[in-house]
Amino acid sequence: MRILIVGGTGLISSELAIIAAQAGDDVTLVNRGRTTAAATPAGARVIHADAKDAQALRGALQGMRLRGERFDAVVQFVAFDAEHVAQDVETFAPLTDRYVLIATSASYRTMDRLIPTTEDTPQENLHWEYARLKQAAEAALHEEAERVGLPYVIVRPAHTYGPSKIPAFTANSRMPWTLVDRMRRGADLVVPGDGTSLWTLTHARDVAAGIHGLLGAEAALGRAVHITSDEALTWNAIYATIADAAGLDPEAFERQRVCVPSDALVAAAPSQAGSIYGDKMHPAVYDTSLIKELVPGWEARIAFADGMREAVAWFEADPSRQQVDEDADGMLDRVARIYREALRAAGA
Repeated sequence: MRILIVGGTGLISSELAIIAAQAGDDVTLVNRGRTTAAATPAGARVIHADAKDAQALRGALQGMRLRGERFDAVVQFVAFDAEHVAQDVETFAPLTDRYVLIATSASYRTMDRLIPTTEDTPQENLHWEYARLKQAAEAALHEEAERVGLPYVIVRPAHTYGPSKIPAFTANSRMPWTLVDRMRRGADLVVPGDGTSLWTLTHARDVAAGIHGLLGAEAALGRAVHITSDEALTWNAIYATIADAAGLDPEAFERQRVCVPSDALVAAAPSQAGSIYGDKMHPAVYDTSLIKELVPGWEARIAFADGMREAVAWFEADPSRQQVDEDADGMLDRVARIYREALRAAGA
């Protein structure tokens, strides 16, 4: 296949580029040229352009269009709103047989009971603008692609991690080593609620394998599909698994663990309100029947424990990767201190 990946150096997109190159596909990446050549799979072509600037992107692709070159699939990772997708349809309709939009499972309506989420679950996120913009991008694709006859697929990943991304409930996105650093220093570990809500985490390599399989699946055209693991863990188990990968023993983890409700975390970090209220404070378990039907043989193969050992090793391989977010670190210290003092006062 000839595949164009808009992005190609992000968490999932870089894994897709590697998988596609290993499969013998002709891979082209579009990015702004801010990453090293080492991040590009051998044999892949790179086009430097700002993918958010429609005119600049069309200019960079003009030569291909004039030569009549086409792609079997264009996979769009960096579109975040309806206008961008509408411009993409105009840009790529003459160049590809399939446009794949990477959306988000955060657009699904959250439930007040544990029901596995399917692709038919209504989309509604009242708290998180990011999720609403992605939902609007989906709607724009339905309308514009059908108007011009561009075949398309929508992919909705959930919370994804990988070698360079250690997940947490909050305060760990910008500098993912922050959580492990807190664990190893003996700092308090802020776990949401009672730590018993179920949450699904999926390795980027598994998500990328699912996307690659969808590129040739005729039955996927015109459909939306989420790609997630079947392994749902409580937040207690998630943090305990990361702690184990970081070398903590279970007793140390229990001593450091402090349970804090979502409201307190939002009060301490208001910018995280959308992500917490609109997503992570609710349980998330997914029905993966559709992706398995569309891509026979696909399944999420990387257990979270294995993925965390890989991630910790990746950070340990280069000390420059081990950056700590001092603002997030201070916020977690303040919140944990308040709750430890409240527990002591309650027992006085």
